[in-house]
This record gives sequence, C-alpha cells and structure tokens, in this order.
Amino acid sequence: MKNRSGEKIKLASIDELLGVVNEESAMEIEISKIHPFKNHPFKVLDDEKMQDLVESVRINGVLTPVLLRMDDNEEYEMVSGHRRMHAAQLAGLTTIPAIVRELSDDDAIVAMVDANIQREELLPSEKAFAYKMKQEVMKHQGSRTDLTLGQNVPKFKRTTEAIADGTGESYKQIQRYIRLTELIPELLDLVDNKKLQFTVAVNISYIDKEVQEWIYEYISDTGFIKPKQIASLRNQLNDGPINQIQMLSIFNNCVMAKKVSRSLTFSEKKLTKYFPDDYTAKDMEQVIESLLEKWMQEQSC
Repeated sequence: MKNRSGEKIKLASIDELLGVVNEESAMEIEISKIHPFKNHPFKVLDDEKMQDLVESVRINGVLTPVLLRMDDNEEYEMVSGHRRMHAAQLAGLTTIPAIVRELSDDDAIVAMVDANIQREELLPSEKAFAYKMKQEVMKHQGSRTDLTLGQNVPKFKRTTEAIADGTGESYKQIQRYIRLTELIPELLDLVDNKKLQFTVAVNISYIDKEVQEWIYEYISDTGFIKPKQIASLRNQLNDGPINQIQMLSIFNNCVMAKKVSRSLTFSEKKLTKYFPDDYTAKDMEQVIESLLEKWMQEQSC
C-alpha cells in the first residue's frame, strides 16, 4: 500500500502495539499454568460481549497475545488479557498466545491498569480500585515518570494529576473515584448498579463504616437517599458520634412532608340557589372570591 507520494506505509505490528521490544515474541502458553493478577480490579463477566468474544475466538483464535510475567513457582501471572483468557477457556482452548515479560510488582500493576483503564463501560468500582492501585504504586515509587508508559510527568506533580494524564479524566475526578474505595461493598454495588448517585456516594465515603451500614439499611428500606440528608448527617458527625436512631431523625427532618392535595367542588345546583338566574359561572366565581377575600381580612383582625 502506498501513499500519495509513493512511499510505503508501515503498519504497526501487534508487538509494537503492545510495547514489546524486538527480542520479545509471542509463544503458546498452557492456560492451566496461568493465574489471575492479584487483586485484579477489572471484572470478567459472562455477558453478551463475552459471548461475542468467545465466538470470535472459536473462529479466529486469540489474535492479540496476552501479557504475562513469571512467578516464583515457575508459573505465570496474567498482567493483561484476563477477558481473552476467559474467552479462550470457554471456547475450549488449552493454550493461548502470550508475551512473557520480566516485570516488578509495581511495573506489573501499572501495565495492568493502563492496559484496561481505557476500556469502554467500566464500572465505577473498577475505575476506583484501578486508580487506587496505581496511586499506591506511584506514591511508593515517588511518582516515577517511567511508570506512566511514556507520559512526561514531572516528579513534583501530585499522583492524581499524573494518573489523570491521558485518561480523559480530571485529577479531581480521579480523586473522587479513589474515594469510592472507602465505601462498604454493599454501597459500592449500589453505585455500580446506578442506584446510588456518584457524588452522593463520594460524600458517604468520608463517613465511618458502621454508619455506612446504617445508611445502606436506610436505602434498602426507603429506596432512596438525598444529597441534603448526607450533608446534614456529615455536619452532625463533625460535632461528635451519633447512634442509628439519631441518624434516622436527621434524615426524616430533611425530607419535606408532602402537602396533602385538597380539592373542593360545588355542584351547580348548590351554587345557583345563591345567585340570580342571569349570573354566569364567571360572575359567580368573582363574587365568591370577593367574599372569601373579605372573610380572610376579618380573620386577620
């Protein structure tokens, strides 16, 4: 294939796309010798997309090699490719093409996070724990610039800013995601299932775990939690600890009681006996309003 100037266009190989150096090459590795990455934050779901991937693997095989590293038991730890390996297993494969690379724990975490974080439709919990893992690595390494896969990040830059580079997220949003890791699992599940607003969940994350359990019980019973309820609760907690009954009182005081709808009707027969026959409905309405106005003034006196 040539461009307009007649020069050949060089297409990037799979190795180049994976950031693999020239001497690295893919090899077939037995799936039984591969174990998942420790504390892998990204979920492998048997959903419709997985079924599509399984069908593709059955027809074409695994086109992009997974990335592994050797463990202390002469077996392999998956760094990037958990979904591909799961699809290969469901498709009946016993081996999978893989790149085996020497990686430290820190380098492996960053490679694992960066390989997955750009995926579409990630759950808030997946982003939360992925960003948290990368943050801990960068703090441990003093925000090493070589851990950001080519990003030129100054060492003085805060870790959340360094993580945000290239993700499309602001550093403040990265901080909010990381706060979600402080939620109890039940509340985090509500966030993933879009039953708890993201910003409300972030505010709840600053609250003690025992109180979070009470909040979860409240949401389970009522089906909702309002931002002003959590704001009032946090203000109260600043003055000292409270019990569950006090929390419920705070929540109830925040919820405005709905006004009871009142409707009042008069039949034509009941009204016409008070008005001349030539009075229209508009005429009667004006008289009634005038009398009510006079009555209200008398009540105020």
